Amino acid sequence: MNSDQQRNPVLLVHGIDDTGLVFYKMAGHLALQGWSIYSLDLFPNNGDVGLDKLAKQVADYVAATFAPEQRLDIVGFSMGGIVSRYYIQRLGGINRVQRFITISSPHHGTLVAYGSQRPGCIQMRPDSIFLKDLNSDAVILGQLDFTSIWTPYDLMIVPANSSQMPVGSQVIIPVALHPWMLTDSRSLAAVKAALTKPIKLPFLKKAST
Repeated sequence: MNSDQQRNPVLLVHGIDDTGLVFYKMAGHLALQGWSIYSLDLFPNNGDVGLDKLAKQVADYVAATFAPEQRLDIVGFSMGGIVSRYYIQRLGGINRVQRFITISSPHHGTLVAYGSQRPGCIQMRPDSIFLKDLNSDAVILGQLDFTSIWTPYDLMIVPANSSQMPVGSQVIIPVALHPWMLTDSRSLAAVKAALTKPIKLPFLKKAST
């Protein structure tokens, strides 16, 4: 495809208790469509450290993997969407990321997080200090192409509409289970559509004359 040359590399950021391997189907699907796919394994992945610490791992990975001028797109699943948001909103990622997609991410917290006292889980509770801070300037996500994909039947993100955001666009897919959001054909189609959105103009610079 002629448009392949204009496609950014895509970084996949996994959720709690997962690794990059959770994206096996999505990664393969996108690679066949012509994208260059990257993923990293966050450590520890069980909530033992704060999401801000995991976001630093994302920032370090981006710095080590891509040239400074290289723009990229990020797809974050569940906790990975919040980790990616911290990277974008607090660690300079807003200057590098052009398209940002979250899949079933608890932007406003999940009641399930009350089941653990681990720091990362406490941060994902509704009305946590961490999420209140992150949501206080969520408008910054309007500077890039942001899409939230979620299912109303999610039993991990409770309430499910915690994945809604006042900025960007949303795609609601009636998938029965949280992990299926990474393998359902409708999810794959939604991610592809979001990754092919035209890049916003602020990233384009006019040549001086």
